[in-house]
Formats: sequence, C-alpha cells, structure tokens
Amino acid sequence: MPVTRYYADHAWLGGGRTVAGVIIEVTGDRISALHPTTPPPHPAPDLTPRPASQPASHPTPQPAPDLSGLPAARRGTTGPPPGTVHLRGVTLPGLANAHSHAFHRALRGRTQRERGTFWTWREQMYGVAARLTPDGYHALARAVYAEMALAGVTCVGEFHYVHHDTGGRPYASPNAMGEALVAAAADAGLRITLLDTCYLRGGIGAALEGPQLRFGDRDAEAWAERAAGLRGGGHARIGAAVHSVRAVPADQLATVAGWARERGAPLHFHLSEQVAENEACLAEYGRTPAALLAEHGALGPLSSAVHATHLTSRDIALLGGSRTTVCLCPTTERDLADGIGPARSLADAGALLSLGSDSNAIVDLLEEARGVELDERLATRHRGHWLAADLLRAATSDGHASLGWPETGRLEVGAPADFVTVGLDSVRMAGAPVDALLESVVFGATAADVREVVVAGRPIVSAGHHLLIENVPAALSAAITSLTTSGPPASGAGRSGGTASIPTEDAHE
Repeated sequence: MPVTRYYADHAWLGGGRTVAGVIIEVTGDRISALHPTTPPPHPAPDLTPRPASQPASHPTPQPAPDLSGLPAARRGTTGPPPGTVHLRGVTLPGLANAHSHAFHRALRGRTQRERGTFWTWREQMYGVAARLTPDGYHALARAVYAEMALAGVTCVGEFHYVHHDTGGRPYASPNAMGEALVAAAADAGLRITLLDTCYLRGGIGAALEGPQLRFGDRDAEAWAERAAGLRGGGHARIGAAVHSVRAVPADQLATVAGWARERGAPLHFHLSEQVAENEACLAEYGRTPAALLAEHGALGPLSSAVHATHLTSRDIALLGGSRTTVCLCPTTERDLADGIGPARSLADAGALLSLGSDSNAIVDLLEEARGVELDERLATRHRGHWLAADLLRAATSDGHASLGWPETGRLEVGAPADFVTVGLDSVRMAGAPVDALLESVVFGATAADVREVVVAGRPIVSAGHHLLIENVPAALSAAITSLTTSGPPASGAGRSGGTASIPTEDAHE
C-alpha cells in the first residue's frame, strides 16, 4: 500500500490553536501517523466566552521548556524533511458542504437583476429545473463540485429533488438524475451524500404543477421504493430528505423518517426558512413545522434542520433537546432575505451546527463560517459568540457527521486522509500572526486561498489547480450556457437510457 508523507507548515489538530511543523503520514486512503516536529506551546489562556460574573482564568506564567534533551527533529525544523510533500500554509481537515442544490449555481448573478422575494426567486429556479436532463445535470454538477473542491470542500451533501422527466414521467432508470450527481462527484474527486428528497405537493393544499411535477413521487411509499434503488459506494452514501412541511403532508412524514432510521441514514429537511411557511403550517395543523416534524419522529441526532430561521422558544428546545443538527447557510439566507436565525440560542440548547452553500450563489465555506458569527453580531450588537475553532468544527467534523461520515473531518490517526491547505501568501493572509492563524483563516481567508486538497489520500487540488478537471471555469461556463440559452437544448438518449424532452411553459408555484 503506498505511503505518502506530507509536511504541514501549520496544522489544526482540533484544539484552540494550530501546531507548527506537522508530518502527516498517509497510507492508502487513511492517516497512518501524525508527527509534530516542534514541542507543544505553552498552554493558551481559556478564552471561552462566559458571563461577566465568571471571569476567565489566568494561568501562572511558566518558564520556557528546556529542549536540550530532545532530538533535533523535536526541537523544530527549518523546513520540510527530505521525501515529504510540502503543504505551505495552514492545513485543516477537509470541509463539509452540508447543504447544496447544484443546479442553483446556474442562477448566480441572474437573480440579482430585479427586486423581489424568496418566492419570485423560486420562479426563476423552477425555470432552470425545467430544463435539466441527466447528461446536462451531470455536466453542471461535475463543474460545480470541482468549484467546491477548489474551495476546500471534500464532501458535499446534495439535497436532490429533480427526480423525473417532463411532466413527472419516470426515466427508464428511475434514479437517472441522482446517479448523474453521484457520478459527477466522483469525476470531481469529492465524497457525496445524496439526500434523496421526498417532494409530494406544491404547498399546503396545493398540487404539484409545471416543473414541480418532476420533483414528485406518487406518495411517500413510492418515494421510498424508488430511493431504495440508489446505491452508494466508496465515495458516496445515500440519505433521505423531506423537502419541507409545505411539500410533504403530515401523514407522509413518518414514512420518510422511518426509511432513514431503518438504514441509519441522515435525514435532512428545510425548516422555517420563511415566515409564510410557519403561518401556513399553523393554519393547517395548529403547530409549528418543528413541532410537526417532532410529532412524526423526524428529529434526532441523525437529522439536520436546514435554515431554522424563524423559530419559537419551544422550537429551539425541540431541536436542541433532540440533538438535531442545524445547517446554516448564511450567504443564501442573506441573498434570499430570509432573515437571521437564532444560531447561538440553538447551540446553547444542544443543537450542533453545520454549514452549507445552499443555492451556490457563493461557494466559500470560510465565508459561511464567519457569516454565522458576523450575522449574530448584527442581530445582537455584541461580538464574540463563537471561537474560530467552534466555527471550523461546524465546517469539518460536525458537518461530516451530519452527512453520515462521522469518521471524517478531523486530522487524527486512522481517519480518512481528507485535508485542505489554506495559503498564507495572499494579500488577505499576509501578516497573519502565528498565534492567531485559526482566527486569520476563519475571518480573513476566502476560497481563493485554498492551495491543496487531498481526498481519501488522493491529491485533487494542487497549487490552486484542479487535477482532474483541467479548466473548471470553462466547464462551468459551458454547462451553464447550455442550460440557460434560449431555445430547448438538444434531447435524446443519455444517462436516463431514454428520451428527455424540455418543457417551455412558465413555472408556477
């Protein structure tokens, strides 16, 4: 089995600070050894936020350690040892993008040309969904996932609901669209959790119509039968999703939740993204969306509530008490004018946090991470709600766990060899202090600072260039142009094994 030794200038091993000079030994697809080449620093002061009545401790200064008895390699090195691959910058576990709709990437910029609401944005999204084919979706997702890899994402949770052909007709291969996404992730070098989504109606009391017909199965049992045909693999796992309580009637929720529970699979759902969703749910069921999902067994440690923006205090207690993860998508929530959710209150109640790029208006998990803190500052007019390490855990280990990859997302022996290096040589990171590298990465770096990406021991990005897809911008441009130009794209036999026609009617809610 091949062994590769990497030398990281600085690595985050899960604590409050980075460690300088770490050798990461990779055997096959796993981390087989970690060797810091410098002694550990003095203990850092306890910086955990606490009430003013409970002051932080101030450790007694200790003398510098005597390194004279240590081997030279343990006293610190001036550079990478011979035979190692040099990771220049700060090396982190791979980032988990816990909520993506890959085809929304085609909307970037186009939806900013006019005023409107979430609902008017949704009409434009339906227009793109109407034109997708299995081959076209594969081409677009392949390029989008490559863009994610360039941003340091090593695992994506794809919330997938465009299942069928025009008018809701099944493809010859019923999961042609989902299979196209799984293949696209493999082509781009990413892990994927395909969150196959149950979507049965156009809203509370409304039937599916227009492009929405492509999303729907007959009922939850039909959804479960189709979803059971999906197969994962080395890079892919299968999960379930309830699109929302708008899209899945109450009497169908338990079927989806049970399907996921029986398989030990993650279950995700959009939750209270819009006030109108809450109002409609209260009118129909006399309870909030969170309470309705709890009543039907959809909350729990393997579940993720996406957005969770407009919650009552009881909703917060339900999510936190059940250890449901809350997936925050700050860039999309800003873009769609959703509002700022009660993230700190949810975390205090016991909910774990993950992060997602959602509509892919921006693909930058570092921006999503700092957005959690910065949005909370806007909402409360106070600073310092999370430490940088807390936000990185949401982007790494907690995000991976929410996607059904609990073994991934940390730099430790035995873990999958998924890691990312953020460079320190850009104008954004120039002058970053060694004792505040985590803070500099979270609050200063962007996706453009990602230099190296390794997934399952395989280099995917090197020196900022994707190694599997030669020209990612060109691939994105070609796929998006094909999907958005006037006139229907060519149809014919493709991944579906059948003919895919493209509707021209306007989208309706």
